[in-house]
Order: sequence, then C-alpha cells, then structure tokens
Amino acid sequence: MKGFYGYIRVSTSKQGEGVSLQEQRHAISTYADRKGLAVVEWFEEKVTAAKMGRPGFVRMLDGLRRGDAEGVIIHKIDRSARNLRDWADLGDLIDAGVSIHFANESLDLRSRGGRLAADIQAIVAADFIRNNREEARKGLYGRLKQGLYPFQAPLGYLNKGKGALKEIDPVRGPLVRKAFELYAGGGQSLDSLVDTLQRLGLRHSNGRPVNRSSLSVILNNPFYTGLIRIRRNGQTYRGNHAPLVSQRLFSAVQSQLLGRLKHKTAVHDFTLRGVFHCGYCKRQLVGEVHKGIVYYRCHAKGCSSGYFREDTLERALLSSWTPFAVADEWKQRLKEKLEEVLRDEASSDLDIRNGIALQLNAVKARLSRLTDALVDGLLDKPAYEVRRLALLREEQELEQTLAGDPAKSGQIRQFVLGALELAMEAQQGYRMANHAAKREMAIQLCSNRIVLGKDVVVEPYFPFQILRNRDTSYMVRRAGFEPAKTEVNWFTASPR
Repeated sequence: MKGFYGYIRVSTSKQGEGVSLQEQRHAISTYADRKGLAVVEWFEEKVTAAKMGRPGFVRMLDGLRRGDAEGVIIHKIDRSARNLRDWADLGDLIDAGVSIHFANESLDLRSRGGRLAADIQAIVAADFIRNNREEARKGLYGRLKQGLYPFQAPLGYLNKGKGALKEIDPVRGPLVRKAFELYAGGGQSLDSLVDTLQRLGLRHSNGRPVNRSSLSVILNNPFYTGLIRIRRNGQTYRGNHAPLVSQRLFSAVQSQLLGRLKHKTAVHDFTLRGVFHCGYCKRQLVGEVHKGIVYYRCHAKGCSSGYFREDTLERALLSSWTPFAVADEWKQRLKEKLEEVLRDEASSDLDIRNGIALQLNAVKARLSRLTDALVDGLLDKPAYEVRRLALLREEQELEQTLAGDPAKSGQIRQFVLGALELAMEAQQGYRMANHAAKREMAIQLCSNRIVLGKDVVVEPYFPFQILRNRDTSYMVRRAGFEPAKTEVNWFTASPR
C-alpha cells in the first residue's frame, strides 16, 4: 500500500506564521484516520493558488503521475487550486484513476454529480480571485490617480503608512540627490559613483550597500522628480510627494545614461581641467603633459584649434581680472550700483515668470486634448503614453521653475556681491589658491573661456562688466581712484 500525500497551503508567508497550516494538517489527519488512509508525505506551501507553477504543487502532481502515491488529501478545493489550469490538471489525474480527497467537503469525485459540484466550486474559487484582483486593481489605480504611490518607497524616501504620501528620508535623501548631481556632471561612471556612495554611507533599508544595478534603477526612476511610472504598462502619473531632484537634473542624468555625453574621469588633476572650451566645436580642452609642461588642446578630429600651454591660459585669466584699488567709499558706491541693476533684473524676472505661467497653461491644455484624442480613438495607447510622459515632464519642469525658491533673489544678491568681493583681489587670490579653488575662480569670474584657432578669449563675468562700465569709471574717479585703463571685454593671447 503506497499511501496518500497530504497537501496544505496558505497564500502568504505571514499567514504561515499563524495556525492555519496546523489546522489544515489536523483536519487532513483526522479525515485520513476516519477513512483508514495513511498519509506518507506532506507538501506544504505559502503561496497563492491564483498563480500557476507552485513548486510544491508541481512536485506533488509529478509524484502522482509517476504512481508514487495512491492519491492526495487536501483540506478544501480552494486550497488546491484557484486557477482553472491547476484544476484541470487535477481533473486529468482523477480521470486517470488517481484518488483525490477533500477533507472538508463530502464529494464523490468518481460520480458525475460529485465532479460537477467540485467543478462549480473550483470556478467560484477562480472567480473569487478574479474579483479580488479587479478590486485591488481599482484601489491601486485610484491611489495612483490621487498622486499616491501604493508600493514600497524607493531609496531616499520613507513609507508613512497606507494611503499616505512618501516623505524624503532626511538621512538617505540628500545622498540620493548627491548621486544625481555627481553623475550629471559627467565626471563619474556608474562604477566609480557606486564607490563614492558606499564611502558616503548610502545603504538600502535592509543595510545592503548600493551596487551598480540598484544605482541604475535609482537614476532611471522619475519618482525622484515627482512623477510615478508603472513599468508593467508604461503609464505615468503625477505624484503629490515632494520631488528630490529637479526635472532638469533628471534629464541631464538621462543624457549621460544614454551616452549623449561622454564620461570624463580625471586621471590628472590639471589646474584648468574643464575650464576652457573650443570655440569651434564647443568641446572642453583636454590637459596633457609633454616633457614636464602641461598643454591643453581640443581632441575633436580635424579641429583647427592649436595647443595651449597652461601658463598661457592662466595669463589670459589674470589679465582679464584688472586689479582695482579698494576703498570703503568706492566699494559702497559700487554696491549701490549693483543693487540698482539687481532691482531691474527682478522686474525682468517677473515678466519671465508670467511667460512661464502661460507656457504651463498651454501644456495643461495639450494634456487635456491628448486625453480627448485617446477617448476619440485618434491615438493608440502606446503613442498616448509616450506623448503624455513628455508633457508631464514639461509640466513638472515649468511648475518647478515657477515654484522656485522664495529666497532665490536674496541668494542671487549674495552671489553677486560675493563675486564682487572676490573680484577685488582676484589676481592675488588666484596665485595663492590650490587647483580646485583656481578652477572655481575661473568659472565664477569669467562667463566665456574659449579658444579660437590660435587665440585665447576670456570675457569677464558680471561684476567686472560693471567695473568697466562708463558710469562706474566715473564713480571711481569721483572717489579719487584711477579707473582701469582697459575698456574692452575681451583678452586675446597667442597660444605659444
């Protein structure tokens, strides 16, 4: 006598921690004793019967097909199958003479009436799953339409409970933002960025360090910009959670990931790395060392720009920063002039914001028309999703621009006045600075730093333009100082 299998199942591991499996085992054992059957092997699973391919269920069926047991005892029909494919497999075994018993249901599966009753119960169980799935789907997409993310919060955000918005993680959030900023700069590969983030201490909630695969998922996830994308169907929704990065920064990262920009990993810490560009092809000049002398050149094929010694480029920068005498009265008048210019800029900024608001309204109208086109059958679903995603990103960027930072005007003022302070002693400060500080000064004080053929062209930034303005020169004279003799904005030097 071969005996019978015993099959027990719950839908989730959490349910497996309760008493359900024990109760099923007890009911089957009692049934077997009452019927005089011997259970020779147990199969236990913690997985939903709505899915096909359950490992334990498949092994049990294989054993029954081989004749390793006379049959199987199951607690209830819905414990065996809640999809019609698995129920059909059990039906084939019944037709082949395998003995199937349900401990909680008095069904004679060898009779037509018993099989019909069992088939009806199996269909009801399958429909129950379909209904649950449909209701869950409605709830899921209902929350998505409300701007809520009903799944596990991505790294950098915190779960705050069912139906609540995800909140930025005060510890991991800034590190995730830093990852976007570093990668967008083009100086990091995925592998080097992983090393950087691990040194900074970025970890998943389970303590695992970020790896290359998980970093790629992060950098491709628009959730960090305030959008919710469902991979399974390609649909995108507006989220109500706070964005961690701007749409502009996210787009820059996507450009890097798509290979539109080359990664530039610095091997040598050249002083003017990334400072000068070729005026013809717009590429950055690349530093090289020949016989102990640092040169910079454009690597574009066929470019006519020449080689430039580092000291030549530095002389161009220093010559554009004309030294100015410093006096408190003169400095105060110059600051008053700057404040006047900034007030004019603020008025212009209001006009720009009004224009952005009009653009935003136009995008919202296009989104509405796009939905109408889908409803009217003028667009298929894939084309609709592609266009909708593009419009949502544009809408997000415009809204972020309009929202801005309430302290932005103050920050600009501080930046300009800070740049002015730096400009006062630019030449001396540059000579005393390290490589990184020199690069920062060059970028902050010069708006254009390019080479054209054999010429170096440097255009001083905003504070220097004011210093060379006629009104400023007059103001300097009134203060008793000699104005800068150079009235042009461009400095030109030979490469060698």
